Amino acid sequence: MDQLPKSRTEPDGSAVIRVLSYNIRSLRDDEEALARVIRACAPDLVFVQEAPRFFRWRKHAARLAAKCDLVVLGGGATAAGPLLMCSLRVFVERTEDVLLPHTPGLHRRGFATAVVRIGGARAGLVSAHLSLDRAERRAQADRLLDRVAALDTPYGIAAGDVNEGPDGPAFGQLADTLQDCWSVAPWGGERTFPVSAPDRRIDAVFATKGVEVLGCGVPAGLPGVTPADLVAATDHLPVLAALRLPAAR
Repeated sequence: MDQLPKSRTEPDGSAVIRVLSYNIRSLRDDEEALARVIRACAPDLVFVQEAPRFFRWRKHAARLAAKCDLVVLGGGATAAGPLLMCSLRVFVERTEDVLLPHTPGLHRRGFATAVVRIGGARAGLVSAHLSLDRAERRAQADRLLDRVAALDTPYGIAAGDVNEGPDGPAFGQLADTLQDCWSVAPWGGERTFPVSAPDRRIDAVFATKGVEVLGCGVPAGLPGVTPADLVAATDHLPVLAALRLPAAR
């Protein structure tokens, strides 16, 4: 596997960051394996889906973050599952958890959002887990794009479990407006689900046009990421992206 760029701040303040998107199935699997995978990816930002949402959920999220040498940025039960974690390199301006309109009979969905600064760059973040229902998923993709725009930052990064592949209307809508990072700079593996025999790419990292995508994909084969840990950690494979955010001029 080609080497993925490591995080750094360039002399002019431009930031090279690692972004990880990961559906962790409410920590129902091997939490130690999950933490090993996340640590090996060395992310600055982690966009989590299916974070713990019930009894002592904040404690569970904080424990996972600590095991990964990260901190909880926002989200969790108050966003209906999406969560954001970050390294201490990240300066947080604000966070907001957003609940989406609820369709009776379907799972409640939401977004974990934040505005952060890294080096001389400022970015808006949205962690999302879209509906299993096709029509609701398409509407939620529209709301995700609206939320990225409303954060009003030079750069935007959205990541999560889209629950459909690139040929679906919701995924296509996101990729029409944002950069689908794997398509721009494929690195590592492509398919993310199910973990034991992945045949679908339903998890993705997206970025606004000003972001330079240096590489993106499933980090199978990355030093420290073992096949056994990937299978034990949860039912999805993670997506890791290296992005460059040019400093403000």
